[in-house]
Amino acid sequence: MRRFPETALKKLAIAAFYLALWQGLASLVGRSLLLPGPFETIERLVALFSEGAAWAAAGMTLLRILSGYLLGIAAGVLLAWFTARSRLMDALLRPLRAVVKATPVTSFILLALLWLSSGLVPVCIAFLMTLPIVWANVHEGLVNVDAQLLEMARVFRLTRWKRIREIEIPSVLPQFLAACTTALGFAWKSGVAAEVIAVPRHAVGSALYLSKLTLETADLFAWTLLVILLSMMLEALLVRLLGRIRHD
Repeated sequence: MRRFPETALKKLAIAAFYLALWQGLASLVGRSLLLPGPFETIERLVALFSEGAAWAAAGMTLLRILSGYLLGIAAGVLLAWFTARSRLMDALLRPLRAVVKATPVTSFILLALLWLSSGLVPVCIAFLMTLPIVWANVHEGLVNVDAQLLEMARVFRLTRWKRIREIEIPSVLPQFLAACTTALGFAWKSGVAAEVIAVPRHAVGSALYLSKLTLETADLFAWTLLVILLSMMLEALLVRLLGRIRHD
């Protein structure tokens, strides 16, 4: 097992390498309008937080995307359960899942703008990006539950709840956890993209779009850096949470 200081030093060295590369490219270009340096970007991000603009935008973006993400997980699990129990339901709904997976995100965003307010569009997009991933993985896990274990449950006359808790949930859990991890990245990137197009009030995506319109490249890089940091934070929290669930 690697010691913590060695791992931390390695990560710091890698981060320093890429910051130096970024600064070198910015110096080579020589125009902050085209490529601001890392220190200018970080300085601008700190200024945005001190002004309070970043707090409201980050909070609302997190709320919208996580709402759609959690709704997508819930709907995906329910649909997987129904389609795994009924071949007719699976045959009817499988094309719908394929259509959602194949349709470009931009098309969904533009269609959602016709029906929903700008604030609900990112929620809808995060939901649609999460749904098919969770649905497909959980469905596959339910279909491939060990038949011998299910037969044993029938022999010992286990109740439906005990069968679900002791056999089906442990069998499906690895696919479910993998789906949650994968879907988070898709939901986050697609949700921010939806904000860029829908331009809701108090949103990181809206700030990105405004920075592009006003040619505030430092702000554009600062908001992009915020998106990356929030994504890394969410992924780290999710991995920690899922690790604890797997352990339990």
